[in-house]
Amino acid sequence: MAACIRDPCGLLCVFVTYLSVAYADYVILRHILLLSYAGSVWCPFHAVVFNFIVFMLLACHTRAVFSDPGMVPLPDTAIDFSDLRSGTQRKNDRGNEDWTVCNRCETYRPPRAHHCRVCHRCVRRMDHHCPWINNCVGEMNQKYFIQFLFYTGLSSLYALGLVLTTWLWPLEKGTTAEAEDGDRVHHSHIQIIHCIILLVEAILFGLFVTVVFYDQIVSIITDETPIEQLRNRLLKEAHREVSHTRKPKLALLREVFGRGYVICWFFPCNTPPSSGGPAYSYLPNYDV
Repeated sequence: MAACIRDPCGLLCVFVTYLSVAYADYVILRHILLLSYAGSVWCPFHAVVFNFIVFMLLACHTRAVFSDPGMVPLPDTAIDFSDLRSGTQRKNDRGNEDWTVCNRCETYRPPRAHHCRVCHRCVRRMDHHCPWINNCVGEMNQKYFIQFLFYTGLSSLYALGLVLTTWLWPLEKGTTAEAEDGDRVHHSHIQIIHCIILLVEAILFGLFVTVVFYDQIVSIITDETPIEQLRNRLLKEAHREVSHTRKPKLALLREVFGRGYVICWFFPCNTPPSSGGPAYSYLPNYDV
């Protein structure tokens, strides 16, 4: 489990995330369910379902924050790069020409690994550095990041539906007095203000995570991270050949979400990567 990065922007985004989720849960329970659905079987039903989604959201977010994204381990001893700096060509002693050298980390890194300027480390199959999880999105935690996006979008849609349903189709009360009292509470200024704020929050977060979720899925099934997409675009503009081997989409998804049943893809549990995927659990000896 990786240590939380001490990035002010990232820490602020994580705090805003938890604060927004807590506020949405408060509005749903206090100003929608307990006021508009009191005495109805829908009150406990919506409370249980919405809080289950919130729990999964927080669990996936926590895993994405504290999980190792796939940082390339640093060598115990310094590596002699004098021949590389002098321009002398040397055969890669790992038998893999795709391995490169990071000048910032001063270490060898496997294919598709890139250096993060925020984490100050090379990350395997790095997608991007996300301030909302205060961590890189890489080979080892992309699954949790996508799950976090999914449950955030689902909770936003659920909250949006509850607010609109409460406004458009309010539940009928048992007696006239109860109806008048419930109507006054339902249309109180405080409740309306909270519902409007929740509505705006749900729309903004819902649209944002939907776009990011779509980009993540496209990145997986095309087997190209945003960094690789930019690099390949530049190579094409320079009229240079881009070598790329297409794999089946299901196989690419299994490389991220793991083997087993598809239902397991929705839970933030550890799953071994599919065989044949880009998995680098360790590096060879650094002696040269």
